[in-house]
Amino acid sequence: MGFFDKLKQGLAKTKQVFSFIKIDENLLDELEEKLIIADVGMETTEKIIENLRVKIKKEGLKNEEEVREALKEEMSKIFEGTDSKLDLENKPAVILMVGVNGAGKTTSIGKIANKLRNEGKKVIIAAGDTFRAAATEQLEVWAQRAKCPIVKGEEGVDPASVIFDSIKIAKEENADVLICDTAGRLQNKKYLMDELEKIKRVIDRELPQSSKEVLLVLDASIGQNAISQVKSFKETTGITGIIITKLDGTAKGGAVLGIVQESKIPIKFIGVGEKIDDMEIFNSKEFIDAII
Repeated sequence: MGFFDKLKQGLAKTKQVFSFIKIDENLLDELEEKLIIADVGMETTEKIIENLRVKIKKEGLKNEEEVREALKEEMSKIFEGTDSKLDLENKPAVILMVGVNGAGKTTSIGKIANKLRNEGKKVIIAAGDTFRAAATEQLEVWAQRAKCPIVKGEEGVDPASVIFDSIKIAKEENADVLICDTAGRLQNKKYLMDELEKIKRVIDRELPQSSKEVLLVLDASIGQNAISQVKSFKETTGITGIIITKLDGTAKGGAVLGIVQESKIPIKFIGVGEKIDDMEIFNSKEFIDAII
């Protein structure tokens, strides 16, 4: 099964929500309700529907296919100006992974590491989550699957020190990419957010010229609740991209539209399964086609 097929399968519940048959005067009300059910969000939904209303009247759209294509166009506008490509030009490039516990951060690290290694890049993984007892062990399993070396410290040590050691090794090994795990944290825990800032300062100090990405991992199933996470992490860490995980059975796939509309932060990767190759660079056209 190709990735697009997996994406369509993963968004099947959302797609059912978006299905419509009859074009009549109630169509816009029906579509508005469907968008809200799909967890696109009230503000984003209102914007899409209002633009669609104008387009239907202006262009005299008459049938289902025309309205369907117009809806796709309005959704596509939300992703304009966002770039899904990672900036890894200046090496060792650093990818700092952040997010709350349970979002899929560890599996995402393994999948991205595997993808980059398959592209010919030398990847090192830093086990920066030193608080959770099983965190390093779980990350080590995914590092082995991705066939990438891992740098780890003792449980409970300062995470910034593990990142420092990892940077030193990445330089010595002439690595292309260093992927840094961090402890899962709630966005309202200030001391954990302060620790994240400390890690960022170490990276900026030791690798001033390197390309840097800060990727927030979000669980698709939490829908609109993800927006509050994006706002908090954006303020603290300067997020450059978002990874959407667990899009393999949720009816809340429309939340992706709301997240981008609200934050203007690009979706970099999308995960639709638990296998190591079940993650791809986000393609907004494919995503919208899979929904509609």
